[in-house]
Amino acid sequence: MNIKTLLSGIQKTSHSFDVKGLSLNTQSLQKGDIFVAVQGTQKHGSEFVQNAIDKGCIGVLVEDRDIHCSVPSIRINHLGSYLSDLAQTFYKEAQNIKLIGVTGTNGKTSVSLFISQLLETLNVKTGVIGTLGISHSDKKTSNTTPDIFTIYKSLQDYRKKGIEIAVIEASSHALIQNRLAGLAFDQAIFTNLTQDHLDYHETMKQYREAKGKLFANSQTKTVIINRDDENHSFFLNVAEDKLIKTFSIDDFSDYQLSKKGFICRLFNFVFELPLLGHFNLSNALAAFVSIKSLGYSDKLIIPKLAKLSPPPGRMQKLDKNNIWIDYAHTPDALSNALQTLHLHYPESKLRVLFGCGGDRDKSKRQQMGKIASELAHSIILTNDNPRNEQPENIIEDILVGVEIENNTQVILDRKIAINTAITTLNEDEVLLIAGKGHETTQIIGSQVLPFSDIEIALDALI
Repeated sequence: MNIKTLLSGIQKTSHSFDVKGLSLNTQSLQKGDIFVAVQGTQKHGSEFVQNAIDKGCIGVLVEDRDIHCSVPSIRINHLGSYLSDLAQTFYKEAQNIKLIGVTGTNGKTSVSLFISQLLETLNVKTGVIGTLGISHSDKKTSNTTPDIFTIYKSLQDYRKKGIEIAVIEASSHALIQNRLAGLAFDQAIFTNLTQDHLDYHETMKQYREAKGKLFANSQTKTVIINRDDENHSFFLNVAEDKLIKTFSIDDFSDYQLSKKGFICRLFNFVFELPLLGHFNLSNALAAFVSIKSLGYSDKLIIPKLAKLSPPPGRMQKLDKNNIWIDYAHTPDALSNALQTLHLHYPESKLRVLFGCGGDRDKSKRQQMGKIASELAHSIILTNDNPRNEQPENIIEDILVGVEIENNTQVILDRKIAINTAITTLNEDEVLLIAGKGHETTQIIGSQVLPFSDIEIALDALI
C-alpha cells in the first residue's frame, strides 16, 4: 500500500513509497515496514527510530515532533489517536473474522483456550491471542494483549489461513490504551474482578471501568457475564443495550469431587469435567455459554466438556508427584489454587512457593502473604520478576501479611528455592509453585533471563 493511500483522510504527504506493514515495536518490525513513533507510557517512540532503520523500516511516522533521519519521516500531530484508522486502512481483512473477547482478572487464558478447544472439536478453525502468545504463529508477545498493529496483522494472517473465529484476551491495559480500537466483537465475556494492576489503575473503580470498555463498545453484539461475581451488575448495566447471557456455578444441577476434577450434572447431562478447582467450573461454563451463543446445541456441546484440558502452567500437575504449578499471581488466584489443593488433598499438608513482581501493585503483597499463611502449612518466599526493585524489599512487604513466621523460609534464588521445595517435600505434603506458570523468562533489573518453573521442577525430580 502506498503511503499516500495509508494516510488518506489523516494527512497529505509529498512522499510516495509502498509500505509492507505497520510497526509500533522495533522487536517485531520487519523489512519494508513503516515505523510508527508515538508517545508511550514511559518513552517516545522517536528514541527507537535508528534501531527501526537498522532493521529495515522504509519510513517513519512521528507523533508531535520533527526528526531528521536517513528515511522519509512524516510528522503527524496526535498520531496516537489515528492508530486505529491506520490499522483498519492497512489490514482490511482483519475486520472479516468473527471475534470473541475475554476479560477479567483471572480465568481469561483458561476460558479462551476452552472456547478454542470446543470449537476445534466442532471443526471450526480457531485462533487465540493472549497470555500464551499468538496461536498458529511463531510470534512472541510480552503482553497479554499485543499492540494494535500486531493484533490487526495477526487477524489478517488468520483470515488468510482460513481461521473462522479468533478469541482475544482483553487486558485492562489494552482496553485503556485502545489496542482493540475499531474491532467489532461478536461476543464479550466477563470472568471475574479481583485486585490487580492497581499500580496502573490506582483504584478498583478505575480498574473495573477499564474492563467495562469491552462491554460498552457499540460494536459488541453479545455479552456473557459471570453472575457469581459481585461486580456483575456493573457489567450488566454497561451492556444494557446488548444481547445479554449470564452463567453461574448454580447452573449445574449437581457437581461432586472426582479424582480428575468433578462429576457434573448440567441440563440432564452427566459428565466428568477433568479440571481442578471451583473456578474451573466457572471457566468451563463461560466457554459453554459462548459456544451455545454461536448456535450449537446442548447435546452437541456438553459431552465435549469432558475433553477439556487446562492451559500449561494452570494447575498443572507434574507427572505422578504431588507437585503443582500455577500462574496464580493475585490474591484471589493464590487463594483459589490453595483452596483447590485442600479440597482434593484433604489429608495432606500444603507447601506453597511464591513471590511478587517488582514495579507492580505493592498493596497485594501483604494480602498474598496473609492468604499463604492461612491456607498453607509451610511457605517458601522467593523471587518472581523483581524487575527494578530490591528483592529483599518485596519479600519484606509479603512478610507483613504472614502470620506464622516459623513455617516460612526465604530463598531469593528461585531455582534454588524450587529445588529445595521439591527435594525436601515429604510424602504427606503437596507443593504449589505459584506465580509464573507457563512463563519461560525471569526479569531481574533490565535483564530478561531464560527461566521456566516447569523445566526447573522437572529437573529437580530426576
